[in-house]
Amino acid sequence: MNFKIFTVLILLLHVLVLIADTAVTPPAPECSSEWFPKADWVEQPSPYSSPYAKRGGKLAIWGSAVPKSLNALLDNNSFSSQVFYMMYETLLGRDPITADYAPNVASEWCVSPCCGNAFIFKIDPAAKWSDGTPITAHDVLWSFNAIMDPKHLTGPYKIGLATFLETPPVVLDERTIKFTAAESHWRNLGAIGGFPILPKHCFEGKDFNKINFDFPVVSGPYQLAGMKENISLTMKRRDDWWQSNRPANKNLFNFDFIEYRFHTDRENAWEVFRKGGFDLYPIYSARIWVQEIKGERFDKNWIVAKAINNNKPIGFQGFAMNMRREPYNDVKVRKALAHLLDRPTMNSTMMYGQYFLHKSYYEDLYDETTPCPNPGYDYNPEKAIQLLNEAGWKINPNTGWLEKNGKQFVITFLSNDSGTTDKFIALYRSDLEKVGIQLKIERKDWSAWSRDMDSYNFEMSWCAWGAGLFKDPEGMWSSKHATINGGVNITGFANARVDELIEEQKTCFDLARRNEICREIDGIVANECPYILLWNTASTRLLWWNKFGVPEKILSKYGSEDDAIAYWWYDEDRAEALEQAQLNGAVMPLPFAE
Repeated sequence: MNFKIFTVLILLLHVLVLIADTAVTPPAPECSSEWFPKADWVEQPSPYSSPYAKRGGKLAIWGSAVPKSLNALLDNNSFSSQVFYMMYETLLGRDPITADYAPNVASEWCVSPCCGNAFIFKIDPAAKWSDGTPITAHDVLWSFNAIMDPKHLTGPYKIGLATFLETPPVVLDERTIKFTAAESHWRNLGAIGGFPILPKHCFEGKDFNKINFDFPVVSGPYQLAGMKENISLTMKRRDDWWQSNRPANKNLFNFDFIEYRFHTDRENAWEVFRKGGFDLYPIYSARIWVQEIKGERFDKNWIVAKAINNNKPIGFQGFAMNMRREPYNDVKVRKALAHLLDRPTMNSTMMYGQYFLHKSYYEDLYDETTPCPNPGYDYNPEKAIQLLNEAGWKINPNTGWLEKNGKQFVITFLSNDSGTTDKFIALYRSDLEKVGIQLKIERKDWSAWSRDMDSYNFEMSWCAWGAGLFKDPEGMWSSKHATINGGVNITGFANARVDELIEEQKTCFDLARRNEICREIDGIVANECPYILLWNTASTRLLWWNKFGVPEKILSKYGSEDDAIAYWWYDEDRAEALEQAQLNGAVMPLPFAE
């Protein structure tokens, strides 16, 4: 199961207004405002990059399944998001150390409380599209309107931007745009500064829902070079990227080409990687990490194996239960199903004890000083039977299966996996059958699975979610998003107290207090058990062919394997040495200090 199924995003608003592009209007009157970056701010290279980095070469990566779209505004999966944000930029970026906002397409911005939660952005005069056209405030406005258009299937992006609909955005001049929020919210600046800006002159007049694989005009460091159906996708570094000479981008984006090789099956991808079919392979299988990193290629460092621990946010994974449907709308049933999953045995026998067992949906909000109080759900068939009986499920003595009101308890498990997770499901099925529950697997390819999940056409499915540095619980846990298709509240979770806490945290600008609120939400959600939580690891486990230079820390402070695209580089001398080592059976030096 890919831990990175989705980049965690947010949902659709019930009533939306399509905002037409507006004419240029005079600048707003002066008012008390705070401009950023501060006058003493100095742009610096990332401390996680390397001064030894060189440009050139190619990095070939496993690309998982072929997405239904590369337009991340339409298809919210991590692969499409990665590719899309290599092509299209946002108004603001993030400082790699502090995670504070930093210039990107906008060179300056201000927050003006006296103007009613107003945000003004000035476009960098150097910003331009790949065809040489300047990036303007009109592009920003057009992109915002395209996202918020009710006809466009951009649901996960709409909620954070919906607050800017009541007072329409205003283009103040070619390089300046003003957004006004209807309500105070800590995420407002991040929402308006974080959506991708598209070229109005390229996409205006086209059916936005059909902009999937053709992106002739871009602004980011890479552009789409080609796609071989069901085989690969290649991105080409742009020599004329307008940001290439900025200090913040020094020694970054070094590869001339990034090639993604599509392999739906993770086991097949592993075999292809071992034979040199691609260069970098993140390990999400304990069996591979413990049992199969052996032999000459590994002993002689032709393939490098490294587990990296940094401060990356930790997501969660679990079996999502659709609470809109019976019997999953009964918390006793959900808890019973959680007590029937033997996670300790799975971890010890199938995963070599490599993982910690989830107790929380926000694991990185807890530490030794703030331990997680959630009790978790241990493997306890007796407790499960008790809960099922209390929920009205009884064994039919003639069939041996659980029934309620004459209906047998049968779980349909929706899977997008070709079989690598079957060993886990098999053990779970066996334990379910012991108490009288049947489990059937319904297999679909990625695209069909995504469509079913978007429309909540499932009973139970294995889902994994990434996490952000700043927790925003609204999209996944707010009741108002439980019935809106295409969002991340896939379980249909709804709880009045959680809704109250979500509203409270919106206007809380104290990060420590917001984290307290999220911990309270976490306790309530854990007690409601919308997922049968599984397991995770805090480290990033990587394998790569030893022909690349890597920075001292290998990954950035908050980064994952995706950092290789930005921070690593192709080392011609090392690549030649690898080739000779394979011919001569020699040992390669590691690309980092032990």
